[in-house]
Amino acid sequence: MSTDMLFRPIQLGKLALPNRVIMAPLTRARASEGHVPTALMADYYRQRADCGLIVSEATAVDPLGMGWYRAPGIWNADMVAGWRLVTDAVHAAGGRIVAQLWHMGRLVLPDYIGGQQPIGPSPIAGEGETFAPRPPGDESLFLPMKPYVVPREMDHGDIDRLVAAYAQGAANAMAAGFDGVEIHGANGYIIDQFLKSRSNRRGDGYGGSLGNRMRLLREITEAVAARVEPGRIGLRISPTSERKGMGDDDPGALAQAIGALCEHFGLAYIHLIEPIASGFMDMPEHPVMARLRASYSGAIIQNGGFDGETAAAFIAAGQAEAISFGRHFIANPDLVRRLREGLPLAEANMDFAYVGDARGYVDYPEWSAAG
Repeated sequence: MSTDMLFRPIQLGKLALPNRVIMAPLTRARASEGHVPTALMADYYRQRADCGLIVSEATAVDPLGMGWYRAPGIWNADMVAGWRLVTDAVHAAGGRIVAQLWHMGRLVLPDYIGGQQPIGPSPIAGEGETFAPRPPGDESLFLPMKPYVVPREMDHGDIDRLVAAYAQGAANAMAAGFDGVEIHGANGYIIDQFLKSRSNRRGDGYGGSLGNRMRLLREITEAVAARVEPGRIGLRISPTSERKGMGDDDPGALAQAIGALCEHFGLAYIHLIEPIASGFMDMPEHPVMARLRASYSGAIIQNGGFDGETAAAFIAAGQAEAISFGRHFIANPDLVRRLREGLPLAEANMDFAYVGDARGYVDYPEWSAAG
C-alpha cells in the first residue's frame, strides 16, 4: 500500500503540519543531573525536525513529579533557557515542537525527592520497579533499579499545587519558544492515576464516579488553557493500559468522557496510545477509538506499533489524522525520508536508550546507499 497519506499536510488546531509523521515523546535522559536541557538535546531534536510535529520527551512541571535520572524539567529559569536552545534549533531547521507536561505522581522514588514520600491519588504503590539515581562514584553503564513505594494520598492543598504547577509549566513552555503543549495523561503517571479506577480509591470529589475521577484532568486542562490557547494544546491518553498496576473498570466510558472534555475545551488533538501490536504496551482486547470518536470531533494522533504502511492505512480509514512513531525515531533521524521512499529502517541499540550521552543518541547516521 502507498504511504502517500502520511505526507499530506494537516491542521491540528492552530498547528499547521507539513506531514502526518509525528515524533512521539521519548524519554532519553540526556539533560543535566539538575534536569536542565542541554545543547546535545538541541542537536538530537534538530536532526528529526522534518517530521510534522515533535512532541518533546516528558518534561516535569514540579520537583515532586520528577522521578527519572537526567530527565528534563520546566519549573525554573535555567530549564526554560535550556529548552530555548532546543526550540530555536528545531525552528531553525523548519520544524515544530510542543512540550509534553508531566508529573510522575506515585511512580517517583523517594531517592529523587530528598527521601520524601511520593504523592498520588490513593496510598497504592505502582507495580514493578524503576531506575534509581546513580550512586556517587558509580561509573557503570546501567542504572540501578528499585521497586515503587506506597505514595502519600494527596490532600486538596496538594491538588491545588499540582494544578498550579501545570499552569506554570505551560507558561514556561511558551516562554521557552514551544509551539504548544501536550498534557501527559497517559502511561500510569499522575493524571492517569486519578483517571483510572484501579489506582484511584478516593472517597472525596476526586474519586469514585467517573465524573469525579475526571475532575483533576478538567482542572489541569482549564488551568493550562488559561496560559496557552486551546488550539495549541494536546492531551496524551492510554485508557486501556494496565502497565505498572493501572487499569479501569470501563476504558471505553473513560475514553468517551475524555473526548467530551477535549471537545468542550477545543483542544488541538488527542494523542491516543492504542497499540496495533503488543510491545511496550499490550494490544487492547477492546479498542476504545470508536468511543473516543463519538465524543470528540478534533484530530486524533494514534500511537503504538505502526510502520509506514499500517500508519497510512489507519489514516486512510479515518481511524486517525496522524500517527506518532517512537522507537523508530531513535535510530532513524531521517525517518520521514525513509518512510516516504520505502528505505530500510535502522534498529536502535536499546542499551543506550537512557544512558550514553552522544553515543546512541545523536550518532545514528542518515540512510546511505553505500551503507
